[in-house]
Amino acid sequence: MSVVHGPETVEVDFVAPRHLAGGGDPAWITVPLHRACGWSHGHDPLMPRVILSSPDQKALLRLEPDPDGQWWTLQHTPGPDRPAWYASFGARTPVEIIARFTDALTHPATHPADAWDPLEPLRAAGWRPAYSHNRLASPDGAALAELHKSAGTWSVTTSLDNTHSSVWQARFGEHTPPHLIAAFTTALADPRPVPRTGTPLNIPTRNPDLITHSRREVPATQIATALEDRVRALSVRHTTAPPRTGTAHRSPGPARRTR
Repeated sequence: MSVVHGPETVEVDFVAPRHLAGGGDPAWITVPLHRACGWSHGHDPLMPRVILSSPDQKALLRLEPDPDGQWWTLQHTPGPDRPAWYASFGARTPVEIIARFTDALTHPATHPADAWDPLEPLRAAGWRPAYSHNRLASPDGAALAELHKSAGTWSVTTSLDNTHSSVWQARFGEHTPPHLIAAFTTALADPRPVPRTGTPLNIPTRNPDLITHSRREVPATQIATALEDRVRALSVRHTTAPPRTGTAHRSPGPARRTR
């Protein structure tokens, strides 16, 4: 809930764990892709959707409200060393987590050929095997990350109970670069709460046994400039192309890296 307290502060809700924080503002993803990374977009005022294409026309991101399916879908054409691949995300997938995926995709200094273990960030954050070593559950039991070995696909599912009704699901096709999935799981494992505004607060649960929810006064300028700061940071990244930082964990060989 966002309540203005004079011209200087605004009340913001901070929610953890982030996999139960709700979707957030899609502009956190779409605006930087367009303004900082050069992705172009079409404009159809009669359709409730956004379509963005990468400068090289190899990637297409579609945001389309679909009550029965995934709202976010990214499709990538085949390359010299990789067949076509896709990733998709449900409506309530937090934008902060999806953004780490798209940030890794557009990073000019990423080396996709490195050996990455997408499950390692989750293990390091205390996620534990659930029925198999290829299936990890979050400490609260609400989220499951799974490698489907037979198909080579990955999925992350968040639910509020043991039924098949999920809050959101992320799906990664067989040939999705592992470093992109690792960027996603790194953001998923981040324990820091995420800010949410809006009336009413649109989160999937208020159960105090599942989430922590605090409301704080934040400088209004901080809220107003957060997106601009993000766009600026990504723009600088593209002009300077710094060495890759540890935004995701990689495994150098058969033995799993520990820390």
